[in-house]
Amino acid sequence: MPLDDQTPTPQQFASDNYAGICPEAWAATQAANAGSMPAYGEDPWTARAADAFRDLFDKPDAQVFFAFNGTAANALALASLCQSYHSVICAASAHVETDECGAPEFFSNGSKLLVAPTENGKLTPAAVRALATGRSDIHFPKVRVVTITQPTETGQVYTLAEIRALSAACRDLGLRLHMDGARFANACASLGCAPADMTWRAGVDLLCFGGTKNGMAAGEAILFFDPVLAEDFGYRCKQAGQLASKMRFLSAPWVGMLEGGAWLRHAGHANACARRLAEAVADLPDWRAMFPVEANAVFLAADPERLEALRACGWRFYTFIGGGARFMFAWDSDPARVDALARDIGSLSRRAA
Repeated sequence: MPLDDQTPTPQQFASDNYAGICPEAWAATQAANAGSMPAYGEDPWTARAADAFRDLFDKPDAQVFFAFNGTAANALALASLCQSYHSVICAASAHVETDECGAPEFFSNGSKLLVAPTENGKLTPAAVRALATGRSDIHFPKVRVVTITQPTETGQVYTLAEIRALSAACRDLGLRLHMDGARFANACASLGCAPADMTWRAGVDLLCFGGTKNGMAAGEAILFFDPVLAEDFGYRCKQAGQLASKMRFLSAPWVGMLEGGAWLRHAGHANACARRLAEAVADLPDWRAMFPVEANAVFLAADPERLEALRACGWRFYTFIGGGARFMFAWDSDPARVDALARDIGSLSRRAA
């Protein structure tokens, strides 16, 4: 069968990982493929991508590293801040707790995750203080880091004030603040703020900036806003199998995404598609929004029978958070397809009536 003889399937919104590669990332990858270049990050594309991040964050001394995926980025970032006897505070629904197969603990040689129950996936200064000060004896792992997910697993966005309040609590307690930004671009588009204002200016020490969900084939960037914290991090990447030999193919897509602003445009489109669905089904009596729609996620609660009927219409979605249907939108989400989903949901609602 010819490589291009693949029948496309109707677009689904189960995950923003379903999306293809955006044109900007594809073009930069193709450009980087012209001829031979030095390996292991010594190429001009990697230097250009790192400089693009420094420009974007207005932080000339930021240290930038590239990993294949978010699990590695988060796990290695947290491990760089911890010893094996330390602990990391996170929300109970955080990706590092629920979806990374123990990678943070593995790469830190055993640092413990301390989870705080939250209604919306957001940590609060009070929750951080309660966990950080609950015990300080030698029998308990010493708290070292707080990690927040921006946006949260429920699709909600920490405001700048909330981040600054968490940072202040961290500084008061002598803790570092890490941000899991798998959908960082969507949060920036939602708040309309500069990336620097949501990170180092607000007190974030370390950011994992997601590229995969923003339109790239693979690749996450790890930004240390304090260069001292980045000491020997390159060795961690190598040891963990995250030092790409042909690094330019991880870094070049970032050049395409960052230099022309595609990262923010695509995130804005994804967010708009989420609002489009949410608004279309807002008045249906038997479907309920589980969380405010603040980025590119929509969570809808309905009776199990209606959810199964929606699947029978051909729609794919996950129900792993709160039992409702989760829909995620990406750079390539087709508004016409979003409308088709809304019509099917409405049709099922009318049948039930």
